[in-house]
Amino acid sequence: MASTKEILNRINSIQDTMKITRAMYMMSSMKLRKAKSKLEETLPFFEGTQRGIAENLVRMPNIRHIYFDNRVEDDQETTKKRGFVVFTGDKGMAGAYNHNAIKYALQRIGGLSKDEYKLFVVGETGRAFFINNGYNVDENFRYSANNPSMHRARVISEYLIDLYNREELDRIDIIYTKMLNSVTEETCVERLLPLKTHKFIKEQVQEVESDTEGTSKVATEMKEGTKHVHSINNYELEAFKEGGDSWYPFYPSLSSVLEHLVHNHFTAFIYGALVECSASEENARMMAMQSATDNAEAILHDLSIEYNRVRQAQITQEITEVIGGAKALKKKKAKR
Repeated sequence: MASTKEILNRINSIQDTMKITRAMYMMSSMKLRKAKSKLEETLPFFEGTQRGIAENLVRMPNIRHIYFDNRVEDDQETTKKRGFVVFTGDKGMAGAYNHNAIKYALQRIGGLSKDEYKLFVVGETGRAFFINNGYNVDENFRYSANNPSMHRARVISEYLIDLYNREELDRIDIIYTKMLNSVTEETCVERLLPLKTHKFIKEQVQEVESDTEGTSKVATEMKEGTKHVHSINNYELEAFKEGGDSWYPFYPSLSSVLEHLVHNHFTAFIYGALVECSASEENARMMAMQSATDNAEAILHDLSIEYNRVRQAQITQEITEVIGGAKALKKKKAKR
């Protein structure tokens, strides 16, 4: 059985640790509120870029463009070089947040050779893991997961799109963590390039249909436009290729319009992922610190009981020794 001094030392140590976990909980709580605020401010821009792409694509769903999944290159390529953008944290003590993102990335690259993929890791924890284990990581891609900003998102998106345009990558997927609610997080994977044309249009039409009365009119126009597009003749098809059609002119061309919209959409998605991951990390850290504090309190309760039991045993032993000593003195006096 441990002595009272050892138990007191352990109690003091746990109390010091609890001060740290409570402080980290408060800091994560403050950062989470900021991240949620940024996320709410980002959503209108992100949704706007999606709607802009859908409203243009619906006029010409069969357009062949480098940023969409029906591009000419897809008919010729047999092996595709895939890029995975993986979002992790810069530090630990966030529960299973980093572990889940890394595990999901490993599942995605499983079975691929080093020549078939490249990892672009945001966050020091994930970058250190993949580099130390010999995975194909772009070591020039070094960005922090803390304090997300639109400037950082724009730099990341321009770097990746440039690789895609130079055909060093044929597909770009993003692996990030989304916070569903205060207790549930989900690791997601989304394809950023090339975009899925028909799925993209379908999802956006459904979203617009469920919107207000004003935007429902847009959904009706999009549906009518889709039907009309499927019945266009060769003359109108050439008009599309030249940058316009008989209903909606595009300046300087539909290809250029879509290119700018896709760039904005890519940047918005990267920024949204940065903010989502920041919120998810801080939320995971809050839960981890709360769990650590609760466990520490439970240990302190058990240690207090153990300390009282040991102290009581010591007091009982001391009383027994005093009584035994008194009896011995009494017997000694009686013999005299």
